[in-house]
Amino acid sequence: MALTYTWKITELKKTNTNDLNNVIIGTRWECTGTDEDGITGVFSGATPFNAVDVDPNNFIDWNNLTEETVLNWIKAVVVDDYKNHVKQQIQKQIDKKKNLIEDVSANSFPWLS
Repeated sequence: MALTYTWKITELKKTNTNDLNNVIIGTRWECTGTDEDGITGVFSGATPFNAVDVDPNNFIDWNNLTEETVLNWIKAVVVDDYKNHVKQQIQKQIDKKKNLIEDVSANSFPWLS
């Protein structure tokens, strides 16, 4: 059963350096997985970035940033075991919703109605 994943940014942190303004140094994001029945699970994550690692020659000005660009930065970090962890947590939520176990109190048994 394949899931469809949707990513979105929920928060950005920025700072100024000696050379650049509005450098992204932190992100908060969500990845939502949806199965073929429309049942979803959500993983909330945070990915930091170091301002000293920013290449001034490839810097993208704050006003030119897109969500896709920032998500690509995040997805470059959310790989291997971390990516598997994200997917597993989403799948656990979906499985829990699909296999909902309901406790029924003694006064709600069908033969009492």
